[in-house]
Amino acid sequence: MTALRLPRTIACVGRNFADHIKELGNARPKEPFFFFKPAQSVLFPGAGPVLMPKGCDLHYEVELAIVLKKRVDEWTGVRADLKDIVKGYCVAIDMTARNYQETAKIKSLPWSLSKGLKTFLPVSNLIPFSAIPDPHNATLHLAINGVTKQHDSTGLMLFDIPRLISHITSVMPLDEDDLILTGTPKGVGRVLPGDVMTAGVAVDGREVEEGRIEVPVEFRLSGYVSYSNTTKWAKPPQKKREGKK
Repeated sequence: MTALRLPRTIACVGRNFADHIKELGNARPKEPFFFFKPAQSVLFPGAGPVLMPKGCDLHYEVELAIVLKKRVDEWTGVRADLKDIVKGYCVAIDMTARNYQETAKIKSLPWSLSKGLKTFLPVSNLIPFSAIPDPHNATLHLAINGVTKQHDSTGLMLFDIPRLISHITSVMPLDEDDLILTGTPKGVGRVLPGDVMTAGVAVDGREVEEGRIEVPVEFRLSGYVSYSNTTKWAKPPQKKREGKK
């Protein structure tokens, strides 16, 4: 299997599945809405666990991501033209600190903290372009400890892939190996340390092997801590203090 190359830019489309918009109580956008995750948040297959900081209400969001094959600027193509600019795909899990995100919304702040912590973007290997003949007719799925949480068709996207690429590259150019995450279906929810996430994509009922993800979640014992967001479900185990000898 072929690993992804580290992208320079990761554009993430939000609110692109109607039922997901409803479950979070958000407004339906009139045009594609996107934000960014830093390249340093990427977690390659086998590179370790997702790390959950103290004070984090950590949620999963499975998505199909587009991998570009060349620089794309102000693209105006249609579905038949995707082969000219898309190298392939991958499955990605957009990990989100939901309580950080809600605080940012209330204060009209960026989502960088809630979306950009290290290990917050597990990805699969590169899925060849030919393995998903129609990216609008595939099934995304995610399970926690073997229990299915998300399972929906990419055909439910509100804005199709050409519209997403056209919109984002009308704002700025994207380069080879950059990623566009196309949105998550309904079923997002909380994940805790000790849980194992599995995710993937299927075409005509057949699993795409390159798209498989299996990754555990563990506490992050160092680095950023948001004391204002500390919650009862996000407290790492305390180290026992040794008695005096």
